Amino acid sequence: MIYLKTDEEIELIRENNILVSRTLAEVARHIRPGVSTAELDRIAEAFIRDHGAVPACKGYEGYPAATCISVNEQVVHGIPSSKCILKEGDIVSVDLCTFMKGFVGDSAYTFAVGEVADEVKQLMAVTKEALYRGTAQAKAGNRVGDISAAVQEYVESFGYGVVRELEGHGLGHKMHEDPGVPNYGARGRGPLLKEGMVICIEPMITLGNKSVVFERDGWTVRTRDRMPAAHYEFAVAVRKGGPDVLTDYSIIEEALN
Repeated sequence: MIYLKTDEEIELIRENNILVSRTLAEVARHIRPGVSTAELDRIAEAFIRDHGAVPACKGYEGYPAATCISVNEQVVHGIPSSKCILKEGDIVSVDLCTFMKGFVGDSAYTFAVGEVADEVKQLMAVTKEALYRGTAQAKAGNRVGDISAAVQEYVESFGYGVVRELEGHGLGHKMHEDPGVPNYGARGRGPLLKEGMVICIEPMITLGNKSVVFERDGWTVRTRDRMPAAHYEFAVAVRKGGPDVLTDYSIIEEALN
């Protein structure tokens, strides 16, 4: 069932997503060769709790950490580890959620560790642009398929893979609500987008083949061919006049400069 939010509820979800954006910025300040993903997770959890929220990922269906930190060929849901040490040329996707005032925030960003290969830089840039193109379709009267097709068409024009097994989702009191928001599909198909819907749009894009493998830890998803993957995610409120993006990437990108 799709739950439409009031303006007041959307502002509470925005407040959460601003905190998510600020937390991602705080993590970004510590991403460098030699740091472990467990240390980044510790920094994120402390920042979230210091600002009056709790990490919604921690304990979700048994998930053991405050963040999902996925390195290189890991697409999503990488479990932070003291044994996973970042090195020059890696890329790292950080996906995290907050719970505060009865609502959830959920966003993600892929970071470069030092200098990365040009083909990987392009993968990151195309994936982020696909997020913006999908988001532009999140207006009342369109359908979920309009978002999906915008992402897929742009990404596949570069020869990249669109992961099929994972998708975006509704957001509200819970981390995952209806509708699902795939990154592939046909324009004019899928659930109708209505004023007051809040959704997460999150392209998960591979440099190589779209096929993925679910690791034995029960969480980590990686590319089958072990080529790099990028992942960006916005929380977006659907409005008649167009999308209202609740995530603020400018906060993150200011920390990177």
